[in-house]
Amino acid sequence: MGVLRAATINSPTTYYEGQAGATGYQYELVKGFADALGVELEIDVHSSTSGTLGAVRRGRAHVSVGAVVITPKRQRRYQFTHPVIDVVPQLVYRRGSRRPRNAGDIEGKLLVPAGSESAEYLQTLKKTWPNLQWEETEEFDVEALLVKVAEGEIDFTVGASDVIAINKRYYPKLRVAFDLSRPQNVAWAFRLQEDRSLFNRAQHYLSSVSESDINRLRDRYFGHVKHVNYFGAMKLAQHVETRLPKYRRLFEKAAAKYELDWLLLAAIGYQESHWDSAAVSPTGVRGIMMLTRQTAKFLDVQNRRDPAQSIMGGARYIRRLIDLIDADVPEPDRTWLALSAYNLGYGHLRDVRKLTEIRGGDSRRWIDVQENLPLLTQPRWHKKTRYGYARGHEAKTYVGNVRTYYDMLVYLLDDGTRSGSVLEAEAIPSEAELRPEGPLNIRSPVL
Repeated sequence: MGVLRAATINSPTTYYEGQAGATGYQYELVKGFADALGVELEIDVHSSTSGTLGAVRRGRAHVSVGAVVITPKRQRRYQFTHPVIDVVPQLVYRRGSRRPRNAGDIEGKLLVPAGSESAEYLQTLKKTWPNLQWEETEEFDVEALLVKVAEGEIDFTVGASDVIAINKRYYPKLRVAFDLSRPQNVAWAFRLQEDRSLFNRAQHYLSSVSESDINRLRDRYFGHVKHVNYFGAMKLAQHVETRLPKYRRLFEKAAAKYELDWLLLAAIGYQESHWDSAAVSPTGVRGIMMLTRQTAKFLDVQNRRDPAQSIMGGARYIRRLIDLIDADVPEPDRTWLALSAYNLGYGHLRDVRKLTEIRGGDSRRWIDVQENLPLLTQPRWHKKTRYGYARGHEAKTYVGNVRTYYDMLVYLLDDGTRSGSVLEAEAIPSEAELRPEGPLNIRSPVL
């Protein structure tokens, strides 16, 4: 079997090693390409995007999937595929400091990775703002520089909007000052050479991936990054220190019993009550997992305010909801659908899945179902359902919040000892398979 070697960087938008193995938006796409070609995928990790391009240029890798933005300078040296995502370059500063309104308003230390597209954007801006100054570093990548801005070690940096949005969840003091340009295309980069067979196969493969599958992947990695504001993120970090230690073992025990990820269970508990065992809603639901009286009775929970009973009951309930959903629904969609049912009831979930099918969507996919949830508030739609009106907007927000809290808890607490979560393991869709048009022999590049 041949080998496809892909050069990339460690990033939440490209490639990283999760508890269940390799994952990432770009990784899933290129893994699907390798599978379609019938070859093994080798990942060649570099510290910068320019490093991945250098590996391609020197023949050490077949393709760069390292979040490469297409620029005029790069187009003279590489072949670029169809765009796989669009990003906006943005100037980032620290909350509480003065926000610059344009490039001429920047006062302080601006640091960007050497040889990056950020440096190219700044070179272009300097033609309009000749006093613009910045420094370039080979020591730190964009994410490391974002941390330095958040901690006040430097004043500014420049990064892509997708990376910034994800990191703002973990470093809520990060703020975007302004966009440096219009949206830019990110694509795979190949070496300029006469033999374009592999490049052509990549083009054909990317064209073969359906729009719905691309949207599903984007939703998985980027669809929930805008949930939870600055104050919500700060409060979660505080409660991880002050409240969670009292209940962590209860979450772990309940999750183990019902074969759940304890961090997911903790995220549900945080969304429900902020880990407050005395919490009571205006509608009478109570406790850490905010169980209704009816649900508590069904789950044999005698005291909803008892943390151990509430958490065990909540774990049993979400496990039951996951198991009720059709076996052909893949993860993580299965869990997202179950979470919406935890919020609005399983009957309403069945209703909205039927509405999704009526409107031509895929009821197995959360990205399709969530778009139809608001219809449950509209008489012309909910009167067609068995269970009628429901606050679908609330359920959509609920799932987004839990997903965000889960990601933040993984970042803050995962010590590498928990078992892999199904929420971190999903392969590129099988619909994207590519039939080879002719003989193609891929071997490892000469090192």
